[in-house]
Amino acid sequence: MSDRYFLDTNVFVYCFDRSDHRKQQIAEKWVGRALKDHLGVISSQVIQEFFNVATRKFAQPMKASESSAYLETVFSPLCEIFPSLSLYHRALALKEETGFSFYDTLIVAAALEANCRILYSEDLQAGQVVEDLKIQNPFSKDI
Repeated sequence: MSDRYFLDTNVFVYCFDRSDHRKQQIAEKWVGRALKDHLGVISSQVIQEFFNVATRKFAQPMKASESSAYLETVFSPLCEIFPSLSLYHRALALKEETGFSFYDTLIVAAALEANCRILYSEDLQAGQVVEDLKIQNPFSKDI
């Protein structure tokens, strides 16, 4: 794999989901791969969404110290895309084109801005192509 790829929030959330061992293993593989191959990318939105879930909805919510450590060791090396007016404009245009929710189009716009070829997300329609970006479900048995 030599193309850049974007990991959606659900990949990181499943790393901590002990109720679905298969998805947890797959998610850990994708995060580990992204940290190793330096081709995986996220946006600040992924960080915000993850910590919203991790600190409030996990069976054992993440403590501040755990959150800070994860931020430094996992998110910091992967985060390349930050909010900008151009990102919001692109997301709004994509919303019009695709009919996705605004937050989903922010993820798609971030992946496109990072020149990713693949967006790994469980939340969007697998196989769909937006501009040059292919959406794939990282938990699909086809991958």
